[in-house]
Amino acid sequence: MNSNQIAISSLAMDLKRVALGYYKGSTNTAIRFTEEALKRKEEINEAEIRPYLKDLLKKLPTMLGQKDKSKLAEDALMYSTLFQNYVLKFK
Repeated sequence: MNSNQIAISSLAMDLKRVALGYYKGSTNTAIRFTEEALKRKEEINEAEIRPYLKDLLKKLPTMLGQKDKSKLAEDALMYSTLFQNYVLKFK
């Protein structure tokens, strides 16, 4: 695994923790992993990834800033799965 794949898979885990935090009612945990996910996004070299993943990364801050926490949790889980699948397919 290269450093980009590690960063993307770590981002997937952070997003999964965001989703679980909101689903379980642990807002503080969800907020903490939201911050981690946004930091992790900066570690990814966008020149080395597919265009659809670039689009997801571009939309990530907006998605994580939603007011509706239930929708945010669903979207975070979906993004997590997409990032995880990307790493598994292109390793």
